Amino acid sequence: MIRNLLGISGGKDSAALAIYMKTKYPEMQLEFYSSDTGKELDETYQLIDNLEIYLGIKINILKGAENSSEDPFDHFLHMYGGYLPSSNARWCTKKLKLEPFEKYVGTDPVVSYVGIRGDEDREGYISTKNNIQSIFPFRQNIWSEDVVRKVLANQLVDQCYAYMSDIEIKKQSEKYLTILTTPVSMSFNQTSKLKALLDIDTAAFNQMVFKYLKTTEYPLAKETYFPLLDNDEVLVRSDIFRILEESGVGVPQYYKEIGFEHNGKSGAYARSRSGCYFCFYQQKIEWVWLYEQHPELYAKAMVYEKDGYTWMQEESLADLMKPERMSRIKEEYIKKTQRNKDKAQSPYLLDILADAEDEGCASCFI
Repeated sequence: MIRNLLGISGGKDSAALAIYMKTKYPEMQLEFYSSDTGKELDETYQLIDNLEIYLGIKINILKGAENSSEDPFDHFLHMYGGYLPSSNARWCTKKLKLEPFEKYVGTDPVVSYVGIRGDEDREGYISTKNNIQSIFPFRQNIWSEDVVRKVLANQLVDQCYAYMSDIEIKKQSEKYLTILTTPVSMSFNQTSKLKALLDIDTAAFNQMVFKYLKTTEYPLAKETYFPLLDNDEVLVRSDIFRILEESGVGVPQYYKEIGFEHNGKSGAYARSRSGCYFCFYQQKIEWVWLYEQHPELYAKAMVYEKDGYTWMQEESLADLMKPERMSRIKEEYIKKTQRNKDKAQSPYLLDILADAEDEGCASCFI
Protein backbone atom coordinates (compact mmCIF):
# COMPACT_ATOMS: atom_id res chain seq x y z
CA MET A 1 0.00 0.00 0.00
CA ILE A 2 1.41 3.37 -0.98
CA ARG A 3 1.13 6.56 1.04
CA ASN A 4 -0.35 9.65 -0.62
CA LEU A 5 1.35 12.78 0.72
CA LEU A 6 0.62 16.42 0.09
CA GLY A 7 2.84 19.17 1.47
CA ILE A 8 1.44 22.52 2.60
CA SER A 9 4.04 25.24 2.09
CA GLY A 10 1.85 28.07 3.33
CA GLY A 11 1.48 29.38 -0.22
CA LYS A 12 -1.61 29.64 -2.38
CA ASP A 13 -0.91 26.73 -4.75
CA SER A 14 -0.32 23.99 -2.18
CA ALA A 15 -3.30 25.19 -0.14
CA ALA A 16 -5.56 25.09 -3.20
CA LEU A 17 -4.19 21.65 -4.10
CA ALA A 18 -5.11 20.34 -0.65
CA ILE A 19 -8.69 21.57 -1.12
CA TYR A 20 -8.85 20.28 -4.69
CA MET A 21 -7.58 16.79 -3.87
CA LYS A 22 -9.66 16.37 -0.73
CA THR A 23 -12.90 17.39 -2.45
CA LYS A 24 -12.34 15.78 -5.87
CA TYR A 25 -10.90 12.52 -4.56
CA PRO A 26 -12.50 12.02 -1.13
CA GLU A 27 -11.84 8.28 -1.33
CA MET A 28 -8.07 8.79 -1.31
CA GLN A 29 -6.24 8.40 1.97
CA LEU A 30 -4.23 11.60 1.89
CA GLU A 31 -1.64 12.64 4.46
CA PHE A 32 -1.01 16.37 4.79
CA TYR A 33 2.21 17.79 6.18
CA SER A 34 3.98 21.12 6.49
CA SER A 35 7.65 21.77 7.22
CA ASP A 36 7.94 24.50 9.84
CA THR A 37 11.12 26.56 9.81
CA GLY A 38 10.03 28.60 12.81
CA LYS A 39 10.40 31.75 10.68
CA GLU A 40 7.15 31.87 8.75
CA LEU A 41 4.77 34.80 8.67
CA ASP A 42 1.77 34.59 11.00
CA GLU A 43 -0.46 34.42 7.91
CA THR A 44 1.16 31.11 7.00
CA TYR A 45 0.23 29.53 10.31
CA GLN A 46 -3.29 31.00 9.98
CA LEU A 47 -3.65 29.39 6.56
CA ILE A 48 -2.71 26.00 8.00
CA ASP A 49 -5.29 26.44 10.77
CA ASN A 50 -7.96 27.41 8.21
CA LEU A 51 -7.19 24.35 6.09
CA GLU A 52 -7.44 22.01 9.06
CA ILE A 53 -10.87 23.43 9.92
CA TYR A 54 -12.22 23.38 6.36
CA LEU A 55 -10.92 19.95 5.43
CA GLY A 56 -11.48 18.36 8.83
CA ILE A 57 -7.98 16.94 8.80
CA LYS A 58 -4.80 17.19 10.80
CA ILE A 59 -1.74 18.61 9.09
CA ASN A 60 1.41 16.95 10.37
CA ILE A 61 4.03 19.54 11.28
CA LEU A 62 7.57 18.48 10.41
CA LYS A 63 10.60 20.15 11.94
CA GLY A 64 14.28 19.81 11.33
CA ALA A 65 16.33 19.48 14.54
CA GLU A 66 13.13 18.58 16.35
CA ASN A 67 14.92 17.94 19.65
CA SER A 68 16.65 21.31 19.67
CA SER A 69 15.64 24.10 22.04
CA GLU A 70 15.99 26.58 19.16
CA ASP A 71 13.82 27.19 16.12
CA PRO A 72 14.93 24.89 13.29
CA PHE A 73 16.44 27.72 11.26
CA ASP A 74 18.44 29.08 14.19
CA HIS A 75 19.68 25.63 15.09
CA PHE A 76 21.16 25.01 11.65
CA LEU A 77 22.40 28.59 11.29
CA HIS A 78 24.59 28.00 14.34
CA MET A 79 25.67 24.66 12.92
CA TYR A 80 26.77 26.46 9.72
CA GLY A 81 28.72 29.06 11.71
CA GLY A 82 26.38 31.96 10.96
CA TYR A 83 26.62 31.44 7.18
CA LEU A 84 23.30 32.67 5.80
CA PRO A 85 21.64 30.61 3.06
CA SER A 86 21.59 31.95 -0.49
CA SER A 87 20.58 30.89 -3.97
CA ASN A 88 24.02 29.29 -4.31
CA ALA A 89 23.95 27.62 -0.89
CA ARG A 90 20.41 26.63 -0.04
CA TRP A 91 21.16 24.72 3.12
CA CYS A 92 17.81 25.92 4.46
CA THR A 93 16.00 23.95 1.77
CA LYS A 94 18.00 20.82 2.51
CA LYS A 95 17.87 20.95 6.30
CA LEU A 96 14.46 22.50 6.91
CA LYS A 97 12.39 21.06 4.07
CA LEU A 98 13.85 18.07 2.25
CA GLU A 99 15.48 16.13 5.07
CA PRO A 100 12.45 16.35 7.41
CA PHE A 101 10.23 15.25 4.52
CA GLU A 102 12.41 12.28 3.60
CA LYS A 103 12.68 11.29 7.26
CA TYR A 104 8.88 11.43 7.52
CA VAL A 105 8.57 9.21 4.45
CA GLY A 106 11.22 6.72 5.48
CA THR A 107 11.34 3.73 3.14
CA ASP A 108 7.59 3.61 2.46
CA PRO A 109 6.43 3.85 -1.16
CA VAL A 110 5.04 7.38 -1.50
CA VAL A 111 3.23 9.44 -4.10
CA SER A 112 3.87 13.13 -3.43
CA TYR A 113 1.32 15.59 -4.86
CA VAL A 114 2.84 18.89 -5.96
CA GLY A 115 0.96 22.14 -6.61
CA ILE A 116 2.66 23.37 -9.75
CA ARG A 117 0.02 24.91 -11.98
CA GLY A 118 -0.82 24.39 -15.60
CA ASP A 119 0.41 27.89 -16.50
CA GLU A 120 3.87 27.37 -14.99
CA ASP A 121 6.91 26.14 -16.85
CA ARG A 122 8.91 24.47 -14.11
CA GLU A 123 9.31 20.97 -12.81
CA GLY A 124 9.58 21.19 -9.04
CA TYR A 125 11.18 18.86 -6.55
CA ILE A 126 11.83 15.29 -7.65
CA SER A 127 13.32 13.04 -5.02
CA THR A 128 16.43 11.06 -5.80
CA LYS A 129 14.96 8.24 -3.72
CA ASN A 130 13.15 5.62 -5.76
CA ASN A 131 10.41 5.20 -3.15
CA ILE A 132 9.09 8.76 -3.74
CA GLN A 133 7.17 9.64 -6.91
CA SER A 134 5.92 13.16 -7.71
CA ILE A 135 2.53 13.82 -9.33
CA PHE A 136 1.28 17.23 -10.56
CA PRO A 137 -2.56 17.27 -10.52
CA PHE A 138 -2.95 20.86 -11.77
CA ARG A 139 -1.04 20.29 -15.01
CA GLN A 140 -2.09 18.71 -18.27
CA ASN A 141 0.93 16.46 -17.79
CA ILE A 142 0.67 14.99 -14.30
CA TRP A 143 3.92 13.02 -14.62
CA SER A 144 7.40 14.09 -13.57
CA GLU A 145 10.14 14.71 -16.10
CA ASP A 146 12.01 11.51 -15.28
CA VAL A 147 8.94 9.39 -16.06
CA VAL A 148 8.13 11.21 -19.30
CA ARG A 149 11.72 10.94 -20.48
CA LYS A 150 11.64 7.16 -20.05
CA VAL A 151 8.20 6.63 -21.57
CA LEU A 152 8.95 8.68 -24.67
CA ALA A 153 12.42 7.27 -25.22
CA ASN A 154 12.79 6.00 -28.78
CA GLN A 155 13.68 2.50 -27.61
CA LEU A 156 10.27 2.22 -25.91
CA VAL A 157 8.18 3.10 -28.97
CA ASP A 158 7.17 -0.48 -29.77
CA GLN A 159 6.46 -1.28 -26.14
CA CYS A 160 4.22 1.76 -25.71
CA TYR A 161 2.45 1.03 -28.99
CA ALA A 162 1.62 -2.43 -27.65
CA TYR A 163 0.16 -0.88 -24.48
CA MET A 164 -2.37 0.98 -26.63
CA SER A 165 -4.00 -2.23 -27.89
CA ASP A 166 -6.51 -2.25 -25.03
CA ILE A 167 -6.65 1.49 -24.30
CA GLU A 168 -9.50 3.48 -25.84
CA ILE A 169 -8.40 6.58 -27.73
CA LYS A 170 -11.50 8.75 -27.80
CA LYS A 171 -10.61 10.79 -30.87
CA GLN A 172 -8.09 10.88 -33.69
CA SER A 173 -6.77 7.44 -32.81
CA GLU A 174 -4.75 7.11 -36.03
CA LYS A 175 -3.09 10.46 -35.47
CA TYR A 176 -2.33 9.56 -31.85
CA LEU A 177 -0.64 6.31 -32.87
CA THR A 178 1.27 8.04 -35.65
CA ILE A 179 2.65 10.58 -33.20
CA LEU A 180 3.40 7.87 -30.65
CA THR A 181 5.48 5.92 -33.16
CA THR A 182 7.32 8.97 -34.46
CA PRO A 183 10.81 9.00 -32.92
CA VAL A 184 11.99 11.93 -30.86
CA SER A 185 14.47 13.96 -32.88
CA MET A 186 15.95 17.41 -33.22
CA SER A 187 12.96 18.48 -35.29
CA PHE A 188 10.41 16.72 -33.07
CA ASN A 189 11.64 16.91 -29.50
CA GLN A 190 10.23 15.30 -26.36
CA THR A 191 8.26 18.39 -25.35
CA SER A 192 6.55 18.60 -28.74
CA LYS A 193 5.70 14.90 -28.75
CA LEU A 194 4.34 15.02 -25.20
CA LYS A 195 2.10 17.99 -25.93
CA ALA A 196 0.80 16.47 -29.16
CA LEU A 197 -0.19 13.24 -27.41
CA LEU A 198 -1.79 15.01 -24.46
CA ASP A 199 -3.74 17.37 -26.69
CA ILE A 200 -5.34 14.44 -28.51
CA ASP A 201 -6.24 12.34 -25.47
CA THR A 202 -4.82 13.04 -22.02
CA ALA A 203 -6.51 10.05 -20.41
CA ALA A 204 -5.18 7.63 -23.03
CA PHE A 205 -1.66 8.93 -22.51
CA ASN A 206 -2.01 8.60 -18.73
CA GLN A 207 -3.21 5.02 -19.03
CA MET A 208 -0.25 4.21 -21.28
CA VAL A 209 2.16 5.68 -18.72
CA PHE A 210 0.45 3.73 -15.94
CA LYS A 211 0.99 0.51 -17.87
CA TYR A 212 4.64 1.38 -18.31
CA LEU A 213 5.02 2.08 -14.59
CA LYS A 214 3.98 -1.51 -13.91
CA THR A 215 7.35 -2.56 -15.34
CA THR A 216 9.30 -0.27 -13.01
CA GLU A 217 10.08 0.23 -9.34
CA TYR A 218 8.09 3.46 -9.05
CA PRO A 219 5.57 3.48 -6.16
CA LEU A 220 2.58 3.52 -8.53
CA ALA A 221 3.74 0.19 -9.93
CA LYS A 222 2.20 -1.34 -6.81
CA GLU A 223 -1.28 0.06 -7.53
CA THR A 224 -3.99 -1.57 -9.64
CA TYR A 225 -5.85 1.74 -10.05
CA PHE A 226 -4.97 5.43 -9.92
CA PRO A 227 -7.90 7.90 -9.92
CA LEU A 228 -6.01 10.77 -11.57
CA LEU A 229 -5.59 8.90 -14.85
CA ASP A 230 -8.91 10.21 -16.20
CA ASN A 231 -8.46 13.77 -14.99
CA ASP A 232 -7.76 16.15 -17.87
CA GLU A 233 -8.37 19.41 -16.00
CA VAL A 234 -5.73 22.12 -16.23
CA LEU A 235 -5.76 24.64 -13.42
CA VAL A 236 -4.13 28.06 -13.72
CA ARG A 237 -3.62 31.00 -11.40
CA SER A 238 -7.18 32.30 -11.50
CA ASP A 239 -8.45 28.82 -10.57
CA ILE A 240 -6.20 28.80 -7.50
CA PHE A 241 -7.62 32.05 -6.18
CA ARG A 242 -11.15 30.89 -6.97
CA ILE A 243 -10.69 27.65 -5.01
CA LEU A 244 -9.29 29.50 -2.00
CA GLU A 245 -11.99 32.16 -1.99
CA GLU A 246 -14.94 29.84 -2.65
CA SER A 247 -13.84 27.39 0.03
CA GLY A 248 -13.70 30.12 2.65
CA VAL A 249 -10.10 29.19 3.48
CA GLY A 250 -9.09 32.48 1.92
CA VAL A 251 -6.01 33.84 0.21
CA PRO A 252 -3.10 34.54 2.60
CA GLN A 253 -3.07 38.21 3.47
CA TYR A 254 0.47 38.73 2.30
CA TYR A 255 -0.73 38.25 -1.30
CA LYS A 256 -3.20 41.14 -0.94
CA GLU A 257 -1.92 44.33 -2.49
CA ILE A 258 -1.39 47.39 -0.32
CA GLY A 259 -1.39 50.79 -1.94
CA PHE A 260 1.21 53.47 -1.33
CA GLU A 261 1.96 56.98 -2.59
CA HIS A 262 5.42 57.97 -3.74
CA ASN A 263 6.40 61.32 -5.23
CA GLY A 264 2.85 61.94 -6.37
CA LYS A 265 2.52 58.51 -7.97
CA SER A 266 0.43 55.58 -6.80
CA GLY A 267 1.83 52.10 -6.37
CA ALA A 268 0.87 48.86 -4.67
CA TYR A 269 2.99 46.09 -3.26
CA ALA A 270 2.56 42.66 -1.76
CA ARG A 271 4.52 39.50 -1.16
CA SER A 272 4.84 37.17 -4.15
CA ARG A 273 5.57 33.91 -2.32
CA SER A 274 5.29 32.00 0.91
CA GLY A 275 8.34 30.99 2.92
CA CYS A 276 10.46 32.53 5.64
CA TYR A 277 9.93 36.23 6.20
CA PHE A 278 13.61 36.80 5.41
CA CYS A 279 13.73 34.61 2.30
CA PHE A 280 16.70 35.62 0.16
CA TYR A 281 14.61 35.17 -2.99
CA GLN A 282 12.54 38.22 -2.08
CA GLN A 283 12.66 41.13 -4.48
CA LYS A 284 13.75 44.53 -3.23
CA ILE A 285 10.19 45.85 -3.16
CA GLU A 286 9.20 42.89 -0.97
CA TRP A 287 11.90 43.84 1.52
CA VAL A 288 10.37 47.34 1.48
CA TRP A 289 6.97 45.72 2.08
CA LEU A 290 8.41 43.83 5.05
CA TYR A 291 10.02 46.97 6.46
CA GLU A 292 6.81 49.00 6.24
CA GLN A 293 4.24 46.30 7.05
CA HIS A 294 6.21 44.19 9.54
CA PRO A 295 8.98 46.42 10.91
CA GLU A 296 9.57 44.05 13.81
CA LEU A 297 10.35 41.21 11.41
CA TYR A 298 12.60 43.42 9.30
CA ALA A 299 14.52 44.28 12.46
CA LYS A 300 14.86 40.59 13.30
CA ALA A 301 16.12 39.87 9.78
CA MET A 302 18.74 42.60 10.23
CA VAL A 303 20.06 40.90 13.36
CA TYR A 304 21.07 37.89 11.26
CA GLU A 305 23.32 40.06 9.10
CA LYS A 306 26.66 39.98 10.86
CA ASP A 307 30.24 38.83 10.33
CA GLY A 308 29.99 39.94 6.71
CA TYR A 309 26.94 37.79 5.86
CA THR A 310 23.94 39.49 4.27
CA TRP A 311 20.64 38.27 2.79
CA MET A 312 21.44 39.95 -0.51
CA GLN A 313 24.86 39.65 -2.05
CA GLU A 314 25.19 43.27 -3.07
CA GLU A 315 23.34 45.08 -0.28
CA SER A 316 22.65 44.86 3.43
CA LEU A 317 19.27 45.47 5.01
CA ALA A 318 20.76 48.45 6.84
CA ASP A 319 21.61 49.99 3.46
CA LEU A 320 18.27 49.09 1.90
CA MET A 321 16.27 50.82 4.65
CA LYS A 322 17.92 54.19 4.07
CA PRO A 323 15.22 56.64 2.92
CA GLU A 324 16.93 57.53 -0.35
CA ARG A 325 17.43 53.85 -1.21
CA MET A 326 13.84 52.88 -0.41
CA SER A 327 12.64 55.84 -2.44
CA ARG A 328 14.64 54.66 -5.44
CA ILE A 329 13.32 51.10 -5.10
CA LYS A 330 9.73 52.34 -5.05
CA GLU A 331 10.34 54.61 -8.02
CA GLU A 332 11.85 51.80 -10.09
CA TYR A 333 9.10 49.43 -9.01
CA ILE A 334 6.29 51.81 -10.01
CA LYS A 335 7.87 52.24 -13.44
CA LYS A 336 8.29 48.50 -13.84
CA THR A 337 4.72 47.65 -12.84
CA GLN A 338 3.38 50.30 -15.17
CA ARG A 339 5.34 48.79 -18.06
CA ASN A 340 4.13 45.31 -17.21
CA LYS A 341 0.46 46.17 -16.71
CA ASP A 342 -0.19 46.36 -20.42
CA LYS A 343 1.37 42.93 -20.93
CA ALA A 344 -0.13 41.15 -17.93
CA GLN A 345 -3.22 39.08 -18.57
CA SER A 346 -3.86 38.44 -14.90
CA PRO A 347 -5.57 40.95 -12.60
CA TYR A 348 -3.43 39.85 -9.65
CA LEU A 349 -0.61 42.05 -8.48
CA LEU A 350 1.76 39.17 -7.85
CA ASP A 351 1.66 38.39 -11.59
CA ILE A 352 2.89 41.91 -12.26
CA LEU A 353 5.26 41.92 -9.28
CA ALA A 354 8.32 41.33 -11.41
CA ASP A 355 9.11 38.17 -13.32
CA ALA A 356 10.92 36.27 -10.61
CA GLU A 357 8.26 33.94 -9.23
CA ASP A 358 9.61 31.09 -11.30
CA GLU A 359 12.87 31.40 -9.41
CA GLY A 360 13.36 29.87 -6.03
CA CYS A 361 12.90 26.60 -4.37
CA ALA A 362 9.89 24.57 -5.38
CA SER A 363 10.03 22.78 -2.03
CA CYS A 364 9.35 26.09 -0.29
CA PHE A 365 7.06 27.91 -2.65
CA ILE A 366 4.62 25.47 -4.20
